[in-house]
Amino acid sequence: MRSMKRDRSQRRAQRLESPLLKRPFRQPRNSMAPMEILSPEQLSRLHDASMQILEVTGIDFLDDEALAIWEKAGAKVDHKRRHVWIDRGLIMEAIAAAPPSFTWRARNPAHNILIGENAITFGPSGGMVYAANRDIGRRAGTMEDFENFVKLSQMCPDLHFASWEQVAPHDVPSSVRHLHRLRAGFILSDKAVMEAAHGRVITSDNLEMARIVFGDLEGAPVIGDVINANSPLIYDDRMLGGLISYARAGQVTFITPFILAGATGPVTMAGALAQQNAEVLAGVALTQLVRPGAPVVYGGFTTNVDMKSGSPAFGTPETAWALIAGAQLARHYRLPYRGSGSLTNAKIPDAQAAYETMWNLWPAVSAHTNLIMHAVGWLDGGLTASYEKFIIDAENLAMFAHFLEGFTVDDDTLALASIDQVGPGGHHFSTPHTRDRFQDAFYQTALADRLGYETWESAGGWDTAQRAHQIWTAWLDQFQPPPLDTGVQEALNDYVARRERQLEGINLYD
Repeated sequence: MRSMKRDRSQRRAQRLESPLLKRPFRQPRNSMAPMEILSPEQLSRLHDASMQILEVTGIDFLDDEALAIWEKAGAKVDHKRRHVWIDRGLIMEAIAAAPPSFTWRARNPAHNILIGENAITFGPSGGMVYAANRDIGRRAGTMEDFENFVKLSQMCPDLHFASWEQVAPHDVPSSVRHLHRLRAGFILSDKAVMEAAHGRVITSDNLEMARIVFGDLEGAPVIGDVINANSPLIYDDRMLGGLISYARAGQVTFITPFILAGATGPVTMAGALAQQNAEVLAGVALTQLVRPGAPVVYGGFTTNVDMKSGSPAFGTPETAWALIAGAQLARHYRLPYRGSGSLTNAKIPDAQAAYETMWNLWPAVSAHTNLIMHAVGWLDGGLTASYEKFIIDAENLAMFAHFLEGFTVDDDTLALASIDQVGPGGHHFSTPHTRDRFQDAFYQTALADRLGYETWESAGGWDTAQRAHQIWTAWLDQFQPPPLDTGVQEALNDYVARRERQLEGINLYD
């Protein structure tokens, strides 16, 4: 009797488990032809325009070591102005050394990921100031919020990274936030991790903590981050310190200008993309001059400015153009491509948040974007990390992954015998063909409501955000940290404690 009760209890628990958590961890592959927007002539003209920007206009590199590297490679350097003009032959020779694809190692080898080819990798949002949910409203992020988002990311099978800078922990001094974030990422997750490439000191700490977990960092990379150009046409010393440090250690950089057409770039999308391409290629080339073969990703984050407010506009047709064209340019240079997924200007997880997100996700997936960052939880132009939108976006990622698996056409799936058995005017609900397959015949939603109106109303009339709230709170209740050797965890704790003492009162962002 006790065995029967236990079996019933286990079956009930399985039914209550979120369908999202039942999905396997795997990378989607897009076997369809990539969506393209540029004709061969247009692509060639963008390339030539980018080369002219690099050769004639040039770029500021506000770091003495970077200037010395460019000068040694043969570029024209004005040290007083900290300005570099780069010949197209030098650029093309340098970027040719970059790998077209690479493996990114995770603490758990089962969570290693491929960056490149037709593989798609989804990563969490990063850089948010505020956290928001139905309980707390919108407030400055805390370390608890950061850890919660790492836990949710670890549990979500369709996210391939768990730890980034999902939200700034304002209850931790800014000089040591990277230490606390990365330690939490290694302890609470066994997926691939990213951490800030903000200058040489922070990046050096990140590398030392990665060595505690992985040992020797030679071989496939284990950590990386975004390198933003300070558009237009400037790389500042903090970004260059991170670029040089990560590249020299064989770790990953995503070279990503943040270009707003009409503000930090030309108002025309062609001009904005030419500038994006010039800035990206200069950064990619520098990584290869530091260390040939260093893993690097062509990053696109170009959108338009809203001409009424002056704010960045996300989820626009222009954003979609830039995503698709950026992927096409990256393939032209045989580089993996990074885009973004859940960008929106919406302040709450509403209809605007949903449709603007889809105007990013669909073009990113269709264009064969290899690394789709900011894939879950983004609100308010990137200022806010939303718990509810995290779940809404996670459902979208699962649906994309299911969609990309495609469907089988064979004797079994054509079901001719079942069609013949039912004949005209019948139904297929009770056929053996349906009964054998109904449990996994279709994508099982974790979030969408498909009840009749009266049943939905009598059950409380919850909207999508309310259902998402219930899901993320349940996930956190179920979270169990992945195994980690106690010696490694103690070594991480010791390193963080020692560096906190050394960095006390130091501002690493001057």
